[in-house]
Amino acid sequence: MIEESLADLATEPPASVTSGTLLGTGLVDGASVWESPVGDVVVAFNPSGVVSVDLASTPGIEAAHEVRFGRRLVEARAPKAWASRIDRAIEQGQPGDLPLDLRTLTGFQREILGITAAIPRGEVRPYGWLARAAANPGAVRAVGSVMAKNPVPLVVPCHRVVRSDGTVGAYSLGGADNKRTLLDHEGVDPAELEALARAGTRFIGSDTTGIYCLPTCRHARRISAGHRIAFASDADAVAAGYRPCQVCTP
Repeated sequence: MIEESLADLATEPPASVTSGTLLGTGLVDGASVWESPVGDVVVAFNPSGVVSVDLASTPGIEAAHEVRFGRRLVEARAPKAWASRIDRAIEQGQPGDLPLDLRTLTGFQREILGITAAIPRGEVRPYGWLARAAANPGAVRAVGSVMAKNPVPLVVPCHRVVRSDGTVGAYSLGGADNKRTLLDHEGVDPAELEALARAGTRFIGSDTTGIYCLPTCRHARRISAGHRIAFASDADAVAAGYRPCQVCTP
């Protein structure tokens, strides 16, 4: 049991951990197990905010956490005011008002995760979109690295970031199958995304509005089959006289 292995690391009785005695020293992070659409996860936190999210089934969580963050994990209850926020953040896939402790990250990493956090539930964005949103269009590979090292998956929804060719891609929290499970949970059809990618479709236009969108944009999903126009690039859409959606900003 993860709870038991975490408790074994504590140097004070659990009651003192719960009261914040150890957490207040800055030498440890607390950890509790939470349910998620991809199974139980360990949420680590300290007085500054949530530090990390890992699958509870991952071997060596405690050792890996100490290597990554320089602090041990101890079993602890999250602050009462945070409990519902953690539940909501995991279910909605956005931090909302849940505090996050991202101090170990660079400014660029925090910026990219901030942009990722704003991707709407049930929609996806390619790596290149995030790079452009950060005013650094050449940083596509760097964006991919940030996604792979995101310390708080589920809360900051890197599962909503796909490859530039439109394929689903990898996922740090248990692999591509978990990514597909999360997307499906949010109403995105991963098989359809892959089919569009194979067909070379990157954007969907409406011949009634003259607007083109990313395929999962809420407006693109409203376009009836008879009025959907597929585009392989934004240049193709613009050349055909279409203008970009102001919501998904393709």
